[in-house]
Amino acid sequence: MDFVIQLSKQNVVQQTGGPFAAAIFNMQNQQLLAVGVNIVVPSHNCTNHAEMTAIILAQQALQTYDLKEHGHFELLTSCEPCAMCFGAIPWSGIQHLAYAATSADAEAIGFDEGAKHPDWINELQQRGITVSQEVLQNKAAAVLQQYAKQSGIIYNT
Repeated sequence: MDFVIQLSKQNVVQQTGGPFAAAIFNMQNQQLLAVGVNIVVPSHNCTNHAEMTAIILAQQALQTYDLKEHGHFELLTSCEPCAMCFGAIPWSGIQHLAYAATSADAEAIGFDEGAKHPDWINELQQRGITVSQEVLQNKAAAVLQQYAKQSGIIYNT
């Protein structure tokens, strides 16, 4: 998770996108498959969230639309998935999700995370996707705060 949070911080420092990053790892050998950072503003595309970018790149690398066909994969993300990214996780073939900052942390600086089922973690678990919550949460929340202090663009509010 520290690696993912560092990616989010670099995205802020380099001013290449929003304060979010994600990575997909093979759970069997811990090999990195794909990374994604938030590039919504520079790409002029509201779907270019870090999780979506990582999923797209992982599936392209393995030439599949379902990662489960190629093993067991986990998605580590610097912030709790928004409504859109939450929706993509079950279809992607991800089998474990770990997130750092919370939706409340993102909303505290002005982002709109969208409506999710109130028991969204259970919804994932019912589909066989395990969830680790608030891993290094304070460190990831600090990146969000840094973005706000640098007057980063808060889009889709």
